[in-house]
Amino acid sequence: MADSFYFCLKHHAVEGPDGCRPADRLGPYPSEDEAARALEKVEERNQEWDNDPNWNDEGPGSGPKLR
Repeated sequence: MADSFYFCLKHHAVEGPDGCRPADRLGPYPSEDEAARALEKVEERNQEWDNDPNWNDEGPGSGPKLR
């Protein structure tokens, strides 16, 4: 990507392609604004997957029960 932006999980900041190591960041994103919303997007996707009947036959909150 010519213009790529990343969200650094270590510094909680948007950075360009020459930022922190790949293991410490999310992306690439097409704009700084999209990269700045990276953690919001992660939360939105987690909520969607938690409530997706194709991934969870027993509904939200199901999963292994810890004893």
